[in-house]
Amino acid sequence: MEAFKNPLTPDKEKEYINRCISGDNEARRVLIEYNLRLVAHIVKKYSSSVRDPEDLLSIGTIGLIKAIDSYKPEKGCKLAGYAAKCIENELLMNLRQEKKKSREVSMYEPIGTDKEGNEIVIMDIISTSESCPLEKLITEDHLNHLPSCMNQILTPREYHIIQMRYGILGEAPLTQKETAKILGISRSYVSRIEKRALSKLRGCLDK
Repeated sequence: MEAFKNPLTPDKEKEYINRCISGDNEARRVLIEYNLRLVAHIVKKYSSSVRDPEDLLSIGTIGLIKAIDSYKPEKGCKLAGYAAKCIENELLMNLRQEKKKSREVSMYEPIGTDKEGNEIVIMDIISTSESCPLEKLITEDHLNHLPSCMNQILTPREYHIIQMRYGILGEAPLTQKETAKILGISRSYVSRIEKRALSKLRGCLDK
């Protein structure tokens, strides 16, 4: 994780809290920025080999923002203590939601990686075809509808990643690692975006 700024002094924090309560957006931004170290500290408790620290940091930051927007100093609680509870609540709520979803077996659930570092899903193992995941999704008839579906339901980033991964416009397909390097993001992030995009395309093509 990147280096975060040290906390504000008590006097400065009080000043920015008062300004934030008065509607000063710049003061709100400063409070968020100078409390990101607290988010990173709490996130460490929930980190694991299967969780992307960047995702956890984003989730924790949402909790921090909620804390700053709802903080009332007259209640007698320090901002750091109140923010810590909000950050933990946001992380726990997200983890509970993920746990609930994990109970549903998915044919596209990652079960490992191949020699190139690409995720292998259950469907890859049970399928007798060696075609790529996108080819498994579509028939010849679906090919005519694929561009329209991509334009309608994919975000620009999802579209770009699917285009790069599968050579939609005639380019050579790239691995997740190659795609991640070009875009300057992690391979696991590419994998998540790709999986989400393929799920959207399945739904669109099934219609």
